[in-house]
Amino acid sequence: MIDMMTQEDKHILRDLARRVDDIARSEEQQEKRELWKRHTALMGDRPPIFVSPEGSWREILPDGALKCSDEFARGVEAELRRRIFRFESIQDDTPIERVYEFPVSAIPINEGWGMTPERLSTGDERGAWRHQPVVTKPSDWKKLKKPELRVDERGAQRRQALLQDAVGDLLEVKVTGVKVFDFHLAHIYCDFRGLEGMLYDLALEEEMVKEVFEFFTEGFEGLIHQIEAANLIELNNDYTYHYTGGLGYTQALPKDGFDPANVRTQDVWAAAEAQEFSCVSPEMHAELILPYERRLLTPFGLNGYGCCDDLTEKLDGVLEIPNLRRVAACPWADLGKMAARLKKQYILTWKPQPAYLAEEHFDPDFVEQYLFDSLSAAKVGYPEIILRDTHTCRAQPERFGAFVRAARRAIERVYDA
Repeated sequence: MIDMMTQEDKHILRDLARRVDDIARSEEQQEKRELWKRHTALMGDRPPIFVSPEGSWREILPDGALKCSDEFARGVEAELRRRIFRFESIQDDTPIERVYEFPVSAIPINEGWGMTPERLSTGDERGAWRHQPVVTKPSDWKKLKKPELRVDERGAQRRQALLQDAVGDLLEVKVTGVKVFDFHLAHIYCDFRGLEGMLYDLALEEEMVKEVFEFFTEGFEGLIHQIEAANLIELNNDYTYHYTGGLGYTQALPKDGFDPANVRTQDVWAAAEAQEFSCVSPEMHAELILPYERRLLTPFGLNGYGCCDDLTEKLDGVLEIPNLRRVAACPWADLGKMAARLKKQYILTWKPQPAYLAEEHFDPDFVEQYLFDSLSAAKVGYPEIILRDTHTCRAQPERFGAFVRAARRAIERVYDA
């Protein structure tokens, strides 16, 4: 990374930062922050909408649309343009913030465990892939090692100084600690063993599976202890996105006794999921992975659970997670059944079907009716709308705004009826 930014790049970033600053300071954005705080306190009167373009960003904002020359400046430019696009075109309930963060560390998912995952792909950057197992026999698990926390404070400070020099009077440029505490035990298992291999192991080698999950759990617990010892836990009761779905804005965190100089696990959100267990029975799910996930989540102040796995019949075990606030409902979950069980005591983090944005023809009337029918079933609970896994919009970015407008019409029909 360079130590200086060209004047032309600075000029480009300043124009974008000025726009983001103006948006972020508006009353509309403050109202959105308060909306999420009421929502996470289970006091909202209708579902908020969060849209994540994810893979579609490359269609919305291709590399050729960026004007900066330096790689670092281009990364900042892309992020600022994304915020502006969200405000101007998506218009969901995500607040636009003027904060730009450089974390000194993060909890790795599948790095630092002593093995490197391998994949076989089609060769298409956006195409399919499958695992190439690096664990082919039980003894291969002995190659595992527990990860060590990696901290790059100097690098984060260099990036902060570079951006501070360019736009520090317009944006709040921060170096942060660790803000994301998400645990993906089944994901890591499959990265090393493959999905098919994991399913065979669940059927034939239960004790081995438990031993491996125990090792992963101890590894993550060790990382958390290292983060605590380095005083790197950072509050995430803000714009931070949490893996289960939804934003972190909440007044429930930090907890009583909070010391800003020493943030604790009980002051922050965490989450876990086991979507690779989608086709595994509720009994096996509760026995083989939930105890380890529950152990990891217990120290945290608020928790979320689930992702793209259908939890409709698995809620008995999930609801035993301490401080649980969010429970994910994937597109194929039984929303009515989940909502009736969760009632208004938990947030039902509903992930509507993203494929409707990827079809050859986008039909907003069909999407509105789909959302209306789904929300009508979920109304007995406390839903939020989290549109994710949007890997293409067929190069029609306007579809995201059309989805949000359809969602608002559906919400109005359901909640104002």
